[in-house]
Amino acid sequence: DLKFALDEIVVAFQKARPDTKVQVSYGSSGNFFSQLSQRAPFDIFFSADVAYPTKLIEAGLGVADSKFSYGVGRIVVWVPADSPVDPAKLGVESLKQPSIRKIAIANPEHAPYGKAAVAAMRKLGIYHAVKEKLVYGENIAQTAQFVESGAADIAILALSLAVAPAMKGKGRYWEVPLDAYPRLEQGGVVLPWAKNRKAAQDLRAFVLSDAGKTILRRYGFFMPDE
Repeated sequence: DLKFALDEIVVAFQKARPDTKVQVSYGSSGNFFSQLSQRAPFDIFFSADVAYPTKLIEAGLGVADSKFSYGVGRIVVWVPADSPVDPAKLGVESLKQPSIRKIAIANPEHAPYGKAAVAAMRKLGIYHAVKEKLVYGENIAQTAQFVESGAADIAILALSLAVAPAMKGKGRYWEVPLDAYPRLEQGGVVLPWAKNRKAAQDLRAFVLSDAGKTILRRYGFFMPDE
């Protein structure tokens, strides 16, 4: 879910620090947690679920005083612009429409947004009616690709992707009520084996700065204290 927001943050960060080059790898938080448990060669970890950085610290695999919360994610029901389904009118009932054959969500086994999608469908009372239509993206970005490409008719996505320039105008969405799923508090941690811990700490500080927060808010993230 950070793809577009973090890309913009990195550009701004590197403009302020031209001596530092940032290379970002995107994927599901759970998969990265598994890799980092084996000391995968990264310097800093951003997770869609702050529980993963917490677990790394508890296992001695994260710099304890570097843990941070940078935002709270939100989910939406999203359809392509040419879909006959109107999520603004139908809300969660959009998922049950006869024209909907496949519903894309992130894999709830390891993707926080997938867990949130399942929780919301259960809370809103439609999970059992639509579960046979579900198709799973490896992460929330791949889930967006499924519905953009036509491999799925509708998706439950991160708001941060729905409002990003790359997707804005390509579809319509309905924001799932916040009380329908557990709070998607996101956070990160600097890794003790970081090759450049100073640069990792500087990136962390930039994300938490007013400039970083402004970008995150633009992509639909709440701040943790809001």
